Amino acid sequence: MSTFTRLQKRLSRCGIETHFNNDIYTFNKQDITAQVLLPNPLPLEEKAVEQLLDFASVTMPNSDGKVCAARATPDFHPGAIAPVGSIVATTPDLIIPAAIGTDINCGMRLFITGLSLNEVDEQKSSLIEQLKQVLLHDERDVPVTPTSFQALFDEGLTAWLNALPQQGLWNSVNFDRLRHEISKISGNDLLSADSQYAPEAFFEKRAIIRPSSLGTVGSGNHFVELQIVDEIIDRHVAYQLGLKKDAIVVMIHTGSRDVGFYIGKRWQDKAKALWPVDQRYPKSGLFALTDNHAQEYLQAMGVAARYAWINRIVITELVRKTFNTLFKQDASQLLVDISHNVIFPENGMNIHRKGATPAHLGEIALIPGSMGDYSYVAIGKGHPDWLWSCSHGAGRAEKRQTMRSKKLASDNSLLPWQCVTLKQERLFEEAPAAYKPITPVIQAQENAGLIQTAVKLKPWITFKV
Repeated sequence: MSTFTRLQKRLSRCGIETHFNNDIYTFNKQDITAQVLLPNPLPLEEKAVEQLLDFASVTMPNSDGKVCAARATPDFHPGAIAPVGSIVATTPDLIIPAAIGTDINCGMRLFITGLSLNEVDEQKSSLIEQLKQVLLHDERDVPVTPTSFQALFDEGLTAWLNALPQQGLWNSVNFDRLRHEISKISGNDLLSADSQYAPEAFFEKRAIIRPSSLGTVGSGNHFVELQIVDEIIDRHVAYQLGLKKDAIVVMIHTGSRDVGFYIGKRWQDKAKALWPVDQRYPKSGLFALTDNHAQEYLQAMGVAARYAWINRIVITELVRKTFNTLFKQDASQLLVDISHNVIFPENGMNIHRKGATPAHLGEIALIPGSMGDYSYVAIGKGHPDWLWSCSHGAGRAEKRQTMRSKKLASDNSLLPWQCVTLKQERLFEEAPAAYKPITPVIQAQENAGLIQTAVKLKPWITFKV
């Protein structure tokens, strides 16, 4: 009996019909449909399917709000509540806070350093040591004022930059470049925010505030990775982006840290508290927000989203400062900052992406592999059936607990890439074997018309907390 037949039988016992054709799984349960793009060799987990169908069936009593579509990309696997690699589209009056959880606006950014591998390789040891101090030992000075936080949340990123104090890190940055790079932040124009939903600690009556999480990567699968341009697939796109063979680029993967947890947890609890008292709780345990409450959530989520964006900006400037100190030049440029754990109003719907990347027509998408596999710069093709999205990576194949027990990490000295971390368990939990191979993930999405790859990057030095 094939793996697919066994899966069909198991899901059938739960009332789920399953069909597979051309790398697409279609699931039906009580008039609820969800689809997953997943090439046959990659594993499909029953729990992830059930989680996706649970989100596809979310409703709110006495409301016309509904889920319009539920899809998943090839990095699909179970999450704590929502499956990773999922996209759920709802009508404009319905929001599902648990669909993105607490890691609000987790995302990736990529910038070029203006340097080649040959130019930096001789300084590799010094580069690692200095970045280790900044990224892992928290040796940074990032002052912010209550006024700048107020400006950030009520007005936006440009207002935040204009209100920053001229001390610490901000003495060495190129503000004109930063203002220009705001236009490279995908989705920034889609969200608004309100400071009333921000943590009160940001507005204490102090001249300077130094949030402990600002400019930090966070644990889990988050990282800062120095990568080498390995292959130019689309010369036209590569030329437009300034990407050349053997160039060093920096990919940053992190989110809103404690601010996202603060807002995400509060609003998941609020959604539950607002459930009509005369109605039974849904069996899935998933609660929606509608009307004014949905709009208030989007304002609160916008606070966390903007914090995530400035967190990635700060990390970028810390890395830039290190490169400038060592190499006495700074020709770096941001290519894109793209969110993969957020809700955007798009095409007349609220698009909830949980570990899925926007892939609108002509827009840049970043799809990383593991720290032992390739990453890709791709161009979105705007496929409406897949809700204008693609995967945000390869996706986990093994749980962290499983990887800790296997202890499959390899000796860094024998590898072409290097992982720098203060925690030995990260080498096990995030070992390449913990992730799906990136090649079939990319090929399936190209074949289905979600993306067109442009540049292939290989890992060189990965920093993990």
